[in-house]
Parts: sequence; structure tokens; C-alpha cells
Amino acid sequence: MRQPPSIDAWGGGGFRVAGVWRPGSLLVIDDQPQDWAATSLADLTPDAFAQVFAAGGSVEFVLLGTGLVNALPPRPVRDAIKAAGLGLEFMSTEAATRTYNVLASEGRRLAAAMIAV
Repeated sequence: MRQPPSIDAWGGGGFRVAGVWRPGSLLVIDDQPQDWAATSLADLTPDAFAQVFAAGGSVEFVLLGTGLVNALPPRPVRDAIKAAGLGLEFMSTEAATRTYNVLASEGRRLAAAMIAV
């Protein structure tokens, strides 16, 4: 079993993932960090989660980092994630990075979608 990458730090417009600085928002699916085009919660659309939906059964739920503060994702996003049969947990990006590290270390099958701040 592959070791999931840790999110070591966040802020300054990006994330340090497994010791490597990644500018911009972050998407982690199947333990693979990648750039994510999302820039704000208000502008988030279901299309931003296309890669998550394509991952199929390798993902149980989406952990969404909403930015500086916890806020409700737009209804179309919530509806699309539910229609895909996935759970959704959302919280500030700071809390989501900590939660991701715990859940990933437990082997949970999640997609982490983190909006950079």
C-alpha cells in the first residue's frame, strides 16, 4: 500500500505537500496531488470535481477546504457530489489540511479538494 502524501503546510497561495511547494489550489485523488483550478468557493462549480467523479469507487467522500473560513459550498456542487454517490465534508482550508492528514493516514478513500488562501 502506497503512503499517502502529507500536507505539511498551507498559506501564501499554496501548499507544501510531502515537502514540495505547490502554488495554487490542490486536489488529491488516489494519493496523487495535483493542481486544481478552483480559486474561490463562490465560483466553484460541479465541473471542478470532474476528476473526482471519474475516480469512481476509489473515493468515498470529498473533503473540501473552503478557504479562510468554513462556508456552505454552492448548491449545484453539493447536489452533484451527492448524485455521484459521494459524501461531502467541508471546512476551512486550515482545518481540512489537518483532517486530511489524519484521514489519509488511516487509509480512508477520500478526495481532498483544497482552495488555496
